[in-house]
Amino acid sequence: MGPDLIQMGAYIGAGLACTGMGGAAIGVGHVVGNYLSGALRNPSAAAGQTATMFIGIAFSEALGIFSFLVALLLMFAV
Repeated sequence: MGPDLIQMGAYIGAGLACTGMGGAAIGVGHVVGNYLSGALRNPSAAAGQTATMFIGIAFSEALGIFSFLVALLLMFAV
């Protein structure tokens, strides 16, 4: 295999690894949407759920960051 073919495969793999960032965006949307839905139903309990919302956002964003790191590794380390 030529080096161009290997580089092309690395770029395709990096692009496919970036689909995890789309999953992270969908996850954050669900977390915040469900928080707002609950906050509008019961405004007095909204303050107690804010920390839980931020933890959910952090876990969702971790998926996006990990997929971004995999994409960078595929582009520059392979």
